[in-house]
Amino acid sequence: MLLWLSEYLMQFYSGFNVFQYLTLRAILSALTALFIALIMGPFMIQSLSLNQIGQQIRDDGPKTHLKKAGTPTMGGALILAAIIASTLLWSDLSNRFVWITLSVTLLFGLIGWVDDYSKIVFGNSKGLSAKQKYFWQSVGGFGAAMVLLFTAQSPAETQLIIPFVKDFVINLSPWIFVLLAYLVIVGTSNAVNLTDGLDGLAIMPIVLVAGALSIFAYAAGNFNFANYLGIPYVAGAGEVLIFCAAIVGAGLGFLWFNTYPAQVFMGDVGALALGAALGIIAVIVRQELVLFIMGGVFVMETVSVILQVASFKLTGRRIFRMAPLHHHFELKGWPEPRVIVRFWIITVVLVLIGLASLKIR
Repeated sequence: MLLWLSEYLMQFYSGFNVFQYLTLRAILSALTALFIALIMGPFMIQSLSLNQIGQQIRDDGPKTHLKKAGTPTMGGALILAAIIASTLLWSDLSNRFVWITLSVTLLFGLIGWVDDYSKIVFGNSKGLSAKQKYFWQSVGGFGAAMVLLFTAQSPAETQLIIPFVKDFVINLSPWIFVLLAYLVIVGTSNAVNLTDGLDGLAIMPIVLVAGALSIFAYAAGNFNFANYLGIPYVAGAGEVLIFCAAIVGAGLGFLWFNTYPAQVFMGDVGALALGAALGIIAVIVRQELVLFIMGGVFVMETVSVILQVASFKLTGRRIFRMAPLHHHFELKGWPEPRVIVRFWIITVVLVLIGLASLKIR
């Protein structure tokens, strides 16, 4: 929106040309989202508290979490509001990737909102049934994948690249691409949702991964950089940088209130939406496997649940004291802040490894 305004004002003063630079608009996007979250945060928390929109705590969870009952939830709506406002202000609204990322984020946010609402209004800590949730996630995941497939402008947009391997790509058939994109979007959405169980545990890895994906987006959208680094050139993907920056800013603003002890929880409205956002970004910039590396904490949390369920059904025994994995460490006696910070440290290391794939080929 402001990009169009700057283009108009350039005829009166050439200095407005500075807003044509992606890097400047990305910085402004992050700062705008940050300030929106910081300013709106106290009002949203107060509103959620007055309307008694508090967290429902499951009886089978760690006993230390019982004291968190009633803490305002659905704070993810604050993150989404900041992301959407900042993206609309600073991005090129004629870019198809901007609308695809926003649409996916909003749709999964809506699914999360319905899930949270059912928990609060009906007092059901489990929310939507798994079948209902996966059905609507599948609609969103397949829909986004199909849009990307039919709007692709070059073969590079449907190729799979292998990290740390030079000059090697896999040409995916249309339906394999759709299936892969679906799995990445829906899988990441649910993985982030599983991770969102402690104060600030999920939001910081989201910020770190989104920040790293912004670098991939900038490089993939620049022909010279993409050619130099040996990654697919995706025309227009650079504009996703603005969206990534908005996630970073909004996430940090939310962390101000979500850090231990949390004043507000993200809820499914935030976790499902932000997970899907990371997934769709990775698909657009053709870095699905790198996302798997950088989002290793999300992967570990998901795998821990899968192994726990499989082990109990097959042998009647549990591998972990409780799943997802962060609860296992809690029951081992780790203080909550220790679990959180150590998972953050792991994410920093994994993000750096993912970024190294840009040069090590």
